[in-house]
Amino acid sequence: MTDQTLLTGQILAFDRAPFDGDPANAARLHEALVIKGGHIAAIGPAAELRAAYPQARHRDMGAHVITAGFVDAHVHYPQTAMIASWGKRLIDWLNTYTFPEEMRFADPAYAAEIAGRYLDLTLAHGTTTTVSYCTIHPASVTAFFEAAQARGLRAVAGKTCMDRNAPDGLCDTAQSAHDESRALLERWHGVDRLSYAITPRFSPTSSPEQLEALGSLWAEHPDCLMQTHLSEQTDEIEWVQSLYPQARDYLHTYEMHGLLRARGLYGHAIHLTPRERDRLREVGAALIHCPTSNTFIGSGLFDMAARVAEGQRVGLATDTGGGSSFSMLRTMAAAYEIGQLTGTALHPAQLLWLGTAGSAQALHMGQLIGNIAPGMEADLVALDLGSTPAIAQRAGRAEDIWEALFPTIMMGDDRAISQVWVAGCAL
Repeated sequence: MTDQTLLTGQILAFDRAPFDGDPANAARLHEALVIKGGHIAAIGPAAELRAAYPQARHRDMGAHVITAGFVDAHVHYPQTAMIASWGKRLIDWLNTYTFPEEMRFADPAYAAEIAGRYLDLTLAHGTTTTVSYCTIHPASVTAFFEAAQARGLRAVAGKTCMDRNAPDGLCDTAQSAHDESRALLERWHGVDRLSYAITPRFSPTSSPEQLEALGSLWAEHPDCLMQTHLSEQTDEIEWVQSLYPQARDYLHTYEMHGLLRARGLYGHAIHLTPRERDRLREVGAALIHCPTSNTFIGSGLFDMAARVAEGQRVGLATDTGGGSSFSMLRTMAAAYEIGQLTGTALHPAQLLWLGTAGSAQALHMGQLIGNIAPGMEADLVALDLGSTPAIAQRAGRAEDIWEALFPTIMMGDDRAISQVWVAGCAL
């Protein structure tokens, strides 16, 4: 039996980032692609690929748009069950909802249940790669990686480290954070499609000694990602200043402990000083925009256009469960709405790129995922551009692919996800 699959439909592949030049011309539509051995083998005219791969199984997706699977660059899978919890600012929200829920992950069976539930929910929304915080419990990391491995997913995760300003049951130490993170890293990093991320939650819940220990671990394993939070809310920034009076700014609390490098992922990064923006750009770190979370918790407006214009590397994320949706389509819509409030109407090509290739590049995985090109991993999603009557009637008047796609970005949900492929396997 052949392991080759020929997909026909509207294959949307980016030739370049749509923030450089006319965004409408950043991608092209192709008629077909071939999947072989979990990767994209070819892309091009349907007749040519049929002739070149006569043994390939053919699946015709009709008018559906086939794109790379969505890449969610910042999530908290342990917050799955408490998503859409009402009415708190960040610090109160952590204390009221997040920390009590994360205490439950001391039970490996509960961690496994939620990990599986989270990945199934996100796959239903077309997300094929996630970057997740776990809890302080090593078993929570194992549960997530085992669930991702069972589904064949490319995934990134790490043990969340906290040694102060959190409940006793959620605190480790500088030494145990280092040792447990290292053991998990050595167990999982590079296994199948899995990668480890060193994960201090944020400076208020880590002592200088813990940040230093994790910075040392990162120096020993510089190919790993490091994920944390940065400048999400103004009262959070004031708290950081009180805890680190010697620091020049919030970013400096990471920088002076070895936690500022190119493979750093800094969630939110809304209220940055000029110095912080300069340093992040200089090292090539990634700012991860979490629009539904930023509005749901009232954090502020991330100025996407300004950050891209100054040369920052930017990814896009749901930030579940601070974010109010598992859907990257809803996240793109929220990014558009925030763009309008900050003075820039993001083009549909820019929104889709942020949720696929842009986030993949933020993870230094742009050569593997986030786009459709020969040699890349075949993580794909087929979008039905008429998934609801409201969307269909608007798309029916479209004059180009972007006008047809935009209603699905703005109003689409899991009903728009007609098919998902993970490493070439249809789910």
